[in-house]
Amino acid sequence: MSKQEETLNAKGPHGLGDPDDRTLRIVEKEVLIPKIMRDRAKMEKCVPEVEEFTKCCSSSNVLMAYSCRKQNAAMQDCQTRWYKDEVFKEECKEIYLKERREFRLTGIPKKHRHKETENATNST
Repeated sequence: MSKQEETLNAKGPHGLGDPDDRTLRIVEKEVLIPKIMRDRAKMEKCVPEVEEFTKCCSSSNVLMAYSCRKQNAAMQDCQTRWYKDEVFKEECKEIYLKERREFRLTGIPKKHRHKETENATNST
């Protein structure tokens, strides 16, 4: 059996795959990691641009698309800069691989792990 076949056949502790496998499926490369990139760019890297666009949209009713072109363009430019940044892309890939590894080790999805942590904190 080749190393690739061994990796694909490894089930891990919960039958969810090998936690230490770092190969990525197409959907992970093209959908899941870019989603992390979008979320991080929006919430961490382009905060002033997103706030300006949001403020403009909330103050403009019907003509929002026209009125907020400048703010939208600034926000899009900022996000595009981050999407093209290879270091940022690698950081997001590592975040994804860490989350996937935790899932494969515990069998608990990320959203449920956060809820369990909050519940444990609140009950003490």
